[in-house]
Amino acid sequence: MQFFGVAWFGNDESFQGFIDKHGLTFPQVSDDPGEVYTRFGIPAQPAFVVISPDGTVQQLFGAVDGDLLDRVLGDAVG
Repeated sequence: MQFFGVAWFGNDESFQGFIDKHGLTFPQVSDDPGEVYTRFGIPAQPAFVVISPDGTVQQLFGAVDGDLLDRVLGDAVG
């Protein structure tokens, strides 16, 4: 299973500040043009997208707590 963070827009300083503040250790991508968000139909942040091995896409909007994250990821990998 792989995780990537995608920032939609903003400056490099705020992007790095968010990463540092939350102690994120997985890869982060800056998507200023919004191409990733457009590809998956994400209208706003925060959003969480899970792409299952079979290509199924599930979108969640707003903050995601640990219980919901466990449930969604468990469903995605079957």
